[in-house]
Amino acid sequence: MIIQSSYSNTPVWRDIHVHTELPAELRPLEEIAHNLWWVWNEEAKAIFEILDPEEWEKSEKNPVILLQNLQTDIAERVIGNREMMERIGQVYRKFRNYMEAPHNSARPSVAYFSMEYGLSHVLKIYSGGLGILAGDYLKEASDSNVDMTAVGFLYRYGYFTQSLSIDGQQIAHYEAQNFGNLPITQMKNEDGSPMILEVPFHDRPIYSHVWKVAVGRINLYLMDTDLEPNSEYDRSITHQLYGGDWENRMKQEYLLGIGGILLLNKLGIKKEVYHMNEGHAALISVQRLLDFIRQEGLTFREALEVVRASSLYTVHTPVPAGHDYFDEALIGKYMTPIVQQLGISWQQFMDMGRANPGTQEKFSMSVFALNTAQETNGVSQLHGAVSRKMFQPVWKGYFPEELHVGYVTNGVHLPSWASSSVKELYEKYFGESFYGDQSNPAIWENIRNVNDEELWELRMHLKKKLVDYIQVEFREGWLKNQADPSRIMSILEEVNPNALLIGFSRRFATYKRAHLLFSDLERLSRIVNNPKYPVQFIFAGKAHPADGGGQGLIRQIVEISRRPEFLGKIIFLENYDMRLAKRLVSGVDIWLNTPTRAQEASGTSGEKAEMNGVLNLSVLDGWWYEGYREGAGWALTEKKTYDNQSFQDELDASTIYSLLENEIIPLYYAHNSQGYSPEWIQYIKKSMAEIAPHYTTKRMMDDYYDRFYHKLAERSRLLHADRYAKAKKIVRWKEDTAAKWDTLEVVKIEFNPNQKMDFRHSNDEIYGKVVIDRKELTCDIGVECVVVDPDAKNNEPQFIEACVFELVKREGSLLYFETRKALKNPGSHQYGLRVYPKNPDLPHRMDFAYVRWI
Repeated sequence: MIIQSSYSNTPVWRDIHVHTELPAELRPLEEIAHNLWWVWNEEAKAIFEILDPEEWEKSEKNPVILLQNLQTDIAERVIGNREMMERIGQVYRKFRNYMEAPHNSARPSVAYFSMEYGLSHVLKIYSGGLGILAGDYLKEASDSNVDMTAVGFLYRYGYFTQSLSIDGQQIAHYEAQNFGNLPITQMKNEDGSPMILEVPFHDRPIYSHVWKVAVGRINLYLMDTDLEPNSEYDRSITHQLYGGDWENRMKQEYLLGIGGILLLNKLGIKKEVYHMNEGHAALISVQRLLDFIRQEGLTFREALEVVRASSLYTVHTPVPAGHDYFDEALIGKYMTPIVQQLGISWQQFMDMGRANPGTQEKFSMSVFALNTAQETNGVSQLHGAVSRKMFQPVWKGYFPEELHVGYVTNGVHLPSWASSSVKELYEKYFGESFYGDQSNPAIWENIRNVNDEELWELRMHLKKKLVDYIQVEFREGWLKNQADPSRIMSILEEVNPNALLIGFSRRFATYKRAHLLFSDLERLSRIVNNPKYPVQFIFAGKAHPADGGGQGLIRQIVEISRRPEFLGKIIFLENYDMRLAKRLVSGVDIWLNTPTRAQEASGTSGEKAEMNGVLNLSVLDGWWYEGYREGAGWALTEKKTYDNQSFQDELDASTIYSLLENEIIPLYYAHNSQGYSPEWIQYIKKSMAEIAPHYTTKRMMDDYYDRFYHKLAERSRLLHADRYAKAKKIVRWKEDTAAKWDTLEVVKIEFNPNQKMDFRHSNDEIYGKVVIDRKELTCDIGVECVVVDPDAKNNEPQFIEACVFELVKREGSLLYFETRKALKNPGSHQYGLRVYPKNPDLPHRMDFAYVRWI
């Protein structure tokens, strides 16, 4: 007997994609839609919008979805429109001409590895500044005809979508990406089956699909582990960016590094330079070492010389706590099998990731990157100095000022971040060929020829576009999530394009000090409620879901924004992404940045604002430390007045209020009879002429080649030549020198530290003599006097200079050194004498940092 009236198990739903089959006449648009060239090409975006404006908005300006959903009648109407088809043909010819330009063969090829890439809002594989920078860099590589290939992850859920609860609490939503709707292409085998990359983990293989993102002329390959051959535990490796526990982070960095090189091997791609964008990618060196050992028969040390010679590590983090450190047990779980294949002991491997070898320190990916890359750089001039100090413990015989760690200040991809209206202005006054030479200051001088009124009208146009965007895009969400609809409507009505608009939008970490503006609410209230000179502040940004402090800042700002005196004057816009960012960096008048000093590695949002004629008000940190020009923005000093951070915050807040009250607001509202401020326009012109050209990715790309890529490629070729003869010779030299270093003996020291400085005459007096017996050492050595200032407060001597002794005589194993050099700095100092090995085949002293103080 049947008792139940119905029965069903749980449905099993599977994806099915039904797409429009485009007519042959429109298929060129499909090719363009699957190449992110359209992201920075206004004509291409205009074509997509004209096809179907309603669907363009509905698809959130994703041309892949637009074309998939294109109605047959619309397609037929477009094909029958001769003018429209001519426009499509022009854009497609422009695209093909761009794509067919050959690589610049004078520049070395580069493989680039990053955990995230910010290329477009439709491809959610980025979270913040690191990813946006990497995305901009690939776009510039394309524009500069560079032979570059990039590697990363295709995240199923990406970074989170942000909304706010009624009480201002951040809510993180992880929304799955439909890969079929993205401008990506799945890599296939010759038989048409999906390409699968197999990456050997410690106890099992991990399988990954491979996807290609065409970024103009550059290919970005993305790994995706969300496939059935993997366990549920492993499918989630590429689910979330910066999600999960430390073990998941370990798996991600293993896959990015070791899997990334295996991916390039599978695709048959070899490059001259390997660039690690942050320490997340440090393990690329492990697989490269293994390849040279297995395939070329090199020893570990020989392979290390070869790998180092072609490796660059870029650090974006200015504080040690921001780097990844892994417990030895976790490293051991994943790395033990591969270390055994390298032919070194476990202790040797662990020490490569420790600033203090032989201790029980955790394994630092950053230290491992330093030890496996010939070159390292920070991302601004100031951050380079901060990084040298941060990494000094790795090379204990040297002071931070002496290290090889350089810098390349980050830039932004101008065609992506300048609004379409601003680009029209550039093309009008700079010429259409300007983009190929956009870092040339002489071209930017032409901004001074723009009529003041024209520039003011452009700025007002961009402000109105921002206000319209806020009123349209946020109305529905605010009404749905907030308790009082009347309050929401009053906020929307209060947003005023004629007010002085000040933007603060970035990742909400506590060091960014978003709270500064609210230190004195009475004073702030007077500033924003002056009916004659209205001022409005617009905030946006996400806090990491694990960052309670950052989320607390968001909640504090939202709570203050709801007070009657700040309603419509302080606004927080949720779900900060690339679309909102572009509106803000072009639509406000002032870009505000208040980081804790020396904790902003570079920052690029202010550079994006710069490209749109927006003025910066910032602490002299990151890029602004070198970018600030008086009369072209405003700055808070880079120096700390107080050691107590609370006192410093109070002082900085007061300085911001004073700048607003006494300089910025009066300047903005010094309107003439035509209704604008000529003085404000002069600030904009000076800012664009003297600052903007120096902060493009064009300049940044040129710097990477000039400072790092060329010399890496050159030395790599040298070490590869004649079956790695030079690399083997260097290894023999290092092994011999290391084994005998302690045998050298100091025979004699004569040094007169008490010197008189005579600026009128050259001084031939001999200040120092040193005699060294090399004993068994066969290497050349150098001797130098290191002069420091004692720092009693921090118990850290401050480096002043190093005076090199001249080798004047050899007698057997005895070396005689003298110096006649007078010290440059008068005053009371301390000095030490330092001996070091010399070899012209080394790229710099940190490559073999043996030192003996005598």
